[in-house]
Amino acid sequence: MPPAPPAGEDDEFPRLGPRRFDDAPPRPWWRPASKAGRIFLALGALVVLGGLTTIVLLLRNYLDRDSRFRIEGSVNIQAAGLAEVSRDQMLQVFGEDIGRNIFFVPLAERRRQLEQIPWIQRATVMRFLPNQIRVEVMERQPVAFVRQGQQIGLVDANGVLLDMSAAGMARHRFSFPVITGIDARDTLAARKARMAVYQRLIADLDSGGRHFSEQISEIDLTDPEDARMLMPEPGRDILAHFGQERFLERYQRYLAHIADWRQQYPNLAAVDLRYDQQVVLEMTPGAGGSQAASAGTKVIDGLGGAKPSAATPAESIAAQGSGDSSPASNGAKPAAKHAAKSTVQSRAAEERLRRRRAEAHRAALNKQAMHAATGQQP
Repeated sequence: MPPAPPAGEDDEFPRLGPRRFDDAPPRPWWRPASKAGRIFLALGALVVLGGLTTIVLLLRNYLDRDSRFRIEGSVNIQAAGLAEVSRDQMLQVFGEDIGRNIFFVPLAERRRQLEQIPWIQRATVMRFLPNQIRVEVMERQPVAFVRQGQQIGLVDANGVLLDMSAAGMARHRFSFPVITGIDARDTLAARKARMAVYQRLIADLDSGGRHFSEQISEIDLTDPEDARMLMPEPGRDILAHFGQERFLERYQRYLAHIADWRQQYPNLAAVDLRYDQQVVLEMTPGAGGSQAASAGTKVIDGLGGAKPSAATPAESIAAQGSGDSSPASNGAKPAAKHAAKSTVQSRAAEERLRRRRAEAHRAALNKQAMHAATGQQP
């Protein structure tokens, strides 16, 4: 046997050999020492657990049977924020909750079902004891008409297609441009991307207190990288290509030159404004008219005369965007003051006419949508 360590030095000299009985860890205070005690403790735990379960079941049964917490009818379901969505349409979501205990109504599920209604953008569902359900909704705001085939509907900023009621159309009298190129078969993400282009276009045209968007009747968003607008002009509407940026600058360029372009090219059908240094004018294919309008492809460089090139089926003229597009203006003397004033007045009159035609077009769309909602023939 090794010698015993000195007294008081147990920490410095570890014990050798087997552990002694008094080195075992202490027993927890709640654990009985005997087997009978441990069995009694287990039985007590089972009794407590069973008692708690019984209390929960009894409480649930009490709440389920207590008529004070039962939703008696639709009068117990209150809603706020409904305008385009009818109360009957909202109550269809809560149809199976009539007669149910208020504590057993799945609020999250009802909120998701409400937000599946196209007009509802966000919904909140709350319990109010003893037996009231409160619903608050925020409806979507339409920003444009949308044409799908022969049908006219509404669309919001996120690309959600909205139905309309005749009462709603008569109440609001919407005055929006009509959008084409948005299809219900497209994904919501694709429609939202096209509507983002539309919102940038409208915001740009109306920036600085301007209201140029009121002169727009139709916008084609089939290609999100090229917003094409139908410009109402006397005699014939002009299709203008504006791309996906710098809308205000390109629109002002259009307004500054469209009168001259239309005067020189009576068969003008489209204007492509997507280029920085030139504007492409397209004529109606096969249309008769002046020699300048039917002589094939011409390029006007703003310094000299026209440069003819090979004819194409769709005749086009590329005009320098920074210069005057009329050949007669190259080298011509400045017009007289009264002629300049007359030109300004003529352009102002054309803008007023363009605005009136756009308003008439929007009113016609509003009327067409109202007839479609009522099922009547326009």
